[in-house]
Amino acid sequence: MSRIEKDFLGERKLPDDVYYGVQTVRGKENFYITGLPMSREPKMVKSLAYVKKAAAMANRDIGVLDASIADAIIKACDRLIAGEFIDQFVTDFIQGGAGTSTNMNANEVIANIALEMLGKPKGDYTTISPNDHVNCSQSTNDVYPTAFRLALIMRLSSYIDTLQELQQALYNKGEEFAAILKMGRTHLQDAVPMSMGDEFHGFATTIGEEIQRIEESCHLLREVNLGATAIGTSVNAPVGYPELATRYLKDLTGIDFVLAQDLVEATSDTGAYVQLSGVVKRTAAKLTKICNDLRILASGPRSGLNEINLPQLQPGSSIMPGKVNPVIPEVVNQTAFFVIGMDLTVTLAASAGQLQLNVMEPVISYALFSSISAMQNAVKSLTNNCIKGITANKERTEEMVMNSLGIVTLLNPILGYKQCAEIAREGYQQNKSIYQIVVQEKQLISQEKWNEIFSFDNLIHPHLVKK
Repeated sequence: MSRIEKDFLGERKLPDDVYYGVQTVRGKENFYITGLPMSREPKMVKSLAYVKKAAAMANRDIGVLDASIADAIIKACDRLIAGEFIDQFVTDFIQGGAGTSTNMNANEVIANIALEMLGKPKGDYTTISPNDHVNCSQSTNDVYPTAFRLALIMRLSSYIDTLQELQQALYNKGEEFAAILKMGRTHLQDAVPMSMGDEFHGFATTIGEEIQRIEESCHLLREVNLGATAIGTSVNAPVGYPELATRYLKDLTGIDFVLAQDLVEATSDTGAYVQLSGVVKRTAAKLTKICNDLRILASGPRSGLNEINLPQLQPGSSIMPGKVNPVIPEVVNQTAFFVIGMDLTVTLAASAGQLQLNVMEPVISYALFSSISAMQNAVKSLTNNCIKGITANKERTEEMVMNSLGIVTLLNPILGYKQCAEIAREGYQQNKSIYQIVVQEKQLISQEKWNEIFSFDNLIHPHLVKK
């Protein structure tokens, strides 16, 4: 069974079991860039349905859309919001036309669902039209960015949850390792002692900062241009429609959307995406640093630092028996590099807008959805497959502290920097410990003073020790 649909460019034959129409088919034929249809991001599909529902409700109330048609559209949107017909969204993420193919995909699917619910055949657009009814008082240029912002907010909600789980796992390790003494390092060289718990607590704190930045970015996404239509002048939209449609969208989603004060500016502006992309990139950079630290701390095990043990997940070599690699930190690093590249894509696309519209928003959506999804998966793997299973080598780390020349720093207030530098150099050249030189050989301080200075509490929470 098939049906014929036509637009001003001609006719197309469609299988009668599909709910999209002729304009979607043209978009599918023209754009096969990523091979990923919009159905791969269900939140974007649901967001389009929310926007179309809010528009239908506003148009009905103002009187530009017959109530029976509006109600059919609203019911069709409800089915999309409930998760039905997701597979009918077949246009590629990256497309020309600023998202027109995706908008028309939504218009046609909603129209045909509504027609079917009314007992009408698909394609009977004289009864319910994708353009005249479903797209009433709208343009791709206000629908697509509004739906995109809603989808990002929903996507970021689950991403934030995943980051919070990582933060808590790191806090838990901070508590678990609170009594483990280790050497702090700067420039990859021994610095001064610290608690391994403080190190992991610091990781947790820095993830918490990223959560705050993401939440701040969500506030920018709540400003929408719904009702701006083509370029921000609200052409073909009735008076009061922008405000009413935005209010309905707010009520339907529970998200505090606000209508932009300057719709012309808002229609061409992509600054919120640049901000969000930068924040996602910032998190990627911080996770790269954390994962690099984990790999260094677990290096060896016998000829490296070997301060911590990462969970052993799989054989690490096809030729070296018994080798196990830090595969989770490695894959998180690679994900971070991908995200950093996607941020450049967003930056270039945002800067490529001309005059009253940025037509590059589809690639921005692809970059941001891809980045957030990849990051969420990477963070989840890092939490569950790595952080939760880390163990510490307590005896190893304490031995490294007491054999380090870096602990001489704590003697500066008593012996002075110059003498401490000479002691450190002697220890390095003659392979002696600081304790051996200071207490046993030169008797520069007493055993009691040594014990006071190099007690566990003073090493991890140092206070000034006087002569």
